[in-house]
Amino acid sequence: MVSVPRLVIAAPASGSGKTTVATGLMAAFAGRGLAVSPHKVGPDYIDPGYHALATGRPGRNLDAYMCGPDLIAPLFTHGAGGCDLAVVEGVMGLYDGASIQAVHGVLGQGDGGRRVGQGELASTAQVSKLLRAPVVLVVDASSQSRSVAALVHGFASWDPEVRIGGVILNKVASDRHEALLREALDESGLPVLGVLRRAPQVATPSRHLGLVPVAERQADALDAVRAMGERVREGCDLDALLALARSAPALSDEAWEPEAYPQEGSRPVVAVAGGAAFTFAYAEHAELLTAAGAEVAVFDPLHDEKLPSGTAGLVIGGGFPEVYGPELSANEPLRRAVTELALSGAPVAAECAGLLYLARELDGRPMCGVLDASARMSERLTLGYRQAVAVADSVLAAAGTRLRGHEFHRTVLEPGAGATPAWGLLQPERRVEGFVQGGVHASYLHTHWAAEPGVARRFVERCRG
Repeated sequence: MVSVPRLVIAAPASGSGKTTVATGLMAAFAGRGLAVSPHKVGPDYIDPGYHALATGRPGRNLDAYMCGPDLIAPLFTHGAGGCDLAVVEGVMGLYDGASIQAVHGVLGQGDGGRRVGQGELASTAQVSKLLRAPVVLVVDASSQSRSVAALVHGFASWDPEVRIGGVILNKVASDRHEALLREALDESGLPVLGVLRRAPQVATPSRHLGLVPVAERQADALDAVRAMGERVREGCDLDALLALARSAPALSDEAWEPEAYPQEGSRPVVAVAGGAAFTFAYAEHAELLTAAGAEVAVFDPLHDEKLPSGTAGLVIGGGFPEVYGPELSANEPLRRAVTELALSGAPVAAECAGLLYLARELDGRPMCGVLDASARMSERLTLGYRQAVAVADSVLAAAGTRLRGHEFHRTVLEPGAGATPAWGLLQPERRVEGFVQGGVHASYLHTHWAAEPGVARRFVERCRG
């Protein structure tokens, strides 16, 4: 049995202030000297970067679609081990799940984003139940007074298994406004655990895929996290919130751990792209590679002109290569090194931004040229969960392997698939996608390797080969 005090920070809808409250709570409790474990529901890569700044620990995702419901509590327990408190930021509205394909109003390809039958899968509500965690509802109160009680009552009574333990009111205009809101909520039976006044937005600039990642604005991001923490300290009852977190029952699930494998000989070096251009990565991927016997070496394609010494394999995750296209293109020595490694047959795994970096060009600027394809920015946002099957044997998976993944990009690649595609996508519509070429596996699809640990093991074995 594992007992970790925990809270899930949810909201009726996107834009209510979840990220400000969740990150602020993490910073405020860390400022009290507590070891805080940060988590995010869903496939978001950007918010966890701010969570990591607030807590000093890796931000971790809890995605019931990609990893399956059975892995949520074990992954949570793995990340929260030894901590005094865990704070889980939800996604979208409390009860919104995998059936919602987009947050920003532009929907996934093929079906216009209209999917039914997913129910609560991958929703914040489902994750809260799997973690047996109390929920704090963040409500944007800017345009309501007594109606807030009806809203909160509806959310609290919709699913009796979801335990809403209190409310934080956001964007409150005045003392009078606060008094009206509190009076209304007195009748609901739910305590008001915090009130945040209407104030200028904390400086967290956004772009087409959400907030600008921490790696691109480290000093300003630190200031933003401090500001969030200060707002929460001033407006929230931290003692009451901690007491609510401590009311969560013990979890019986054993912590997920990357399975270690017997090692013979030296550990192959797996170079992992990092820096401001490649910020999309799950913490568990590096842990799985290490457990499988690799020595993980992070490098920055914006600045490093060589791959790490002894590189036997290369992993290039997601990020914003379109923002840094000129700098990536100008680093010709590294582009040549990547191309030479790929042409040698060494294992190369590239997701989304990595796929674009391996292309011939991006928005007219030369890239590595490993793939005979051209990429460009698009008006259309492609966003949503996918079911996929491996079309052919590759360094990541045997043909026929089924995985769930996520697409999240505003670029177009032509052609979208090579002579041997990486994946056959089964939902929301059938199409092939990506490239398997020698030792290269390149695709738009983001996957979570904890759902299929054999991916990391297979990759490291190929690096040894």
